[in-house]
Amino acid sequence: MFLRLLFVLLVMLNIVAAAWLLLGQPYAHIPPATDPGVPELHLLSELPAHATTAAPADSIAPPAPASMPATADAPADYRCLTLGPFATPHDLQQARSALAALTQRMRSRQEQVAQSRSWWVYLPAPTSRAQALALTRQLAARGIKDYFVVSGGDQPNTISLGLFKDQDNARKRRADVTAAGFPARITERTESAPQYWLDLVADRSGFDWRSHVHADGVGSHSTSCF
Repeated sequence: MFLRLLFVLLVMLNIVAAAWLLLGQPYAHIPPATDPGVPELHLLSELPAHATTAAPADSIAPPAPASMPATADAPADYRCLTLGPFATPHDLQQARSALAALTQRMRSRQEQVAQSRSWWVYLPAPTSRAQALALTRQLAARGIKDYFVVSGGDQPNTISLGLFKDQDNARKRRADVTAAGFPARITERTESAPQYWLDLVADRSGFDWRSHVHADGVGSHSTSCF
């Protein structure tokens, strides 16, 4: 009986010893830290002394210089003009078409300007409508015709003596009423109207826009380049 137990014990010890030899060695079956063909990383302390020496500065290639954009022609080669005003968008478009092949750049723009619509001759409003009507009777007695009393708007009771397209006619009317003893006044009435302009950049030499643009009332002046 004792010999049988001793035999079993020896067999178990052999199995344990074999397992320790196969499995118990440290890091025996840890897979490599890198893929095949990839160099391993090492701490600086693990490298030889000569391998940690920095490379000389002249071994570092300087960055390639950035390419410079193409430079534009000198501003002295150009003249920058504004043409206008054009009376209608159609006149402006015709000018653009005529000058397209002769210019470097063009742009159109529209502006709102105050234009004279007429000239108004009038007598300032008295303090009441009754006084305004009495004043018109005095005008009639002095031979002044063609007037009416303004009944609304921002100048009620003003006595209108006429609207004139021509300033000279308005001045003559005021002079006649003033000669009759009444303090007639004259004022310009304006309205907002569009004007059309053409800005362009062209060669300084050999550019004659007048031979290509035939719209009435169009002139030119220098402007800032764009």
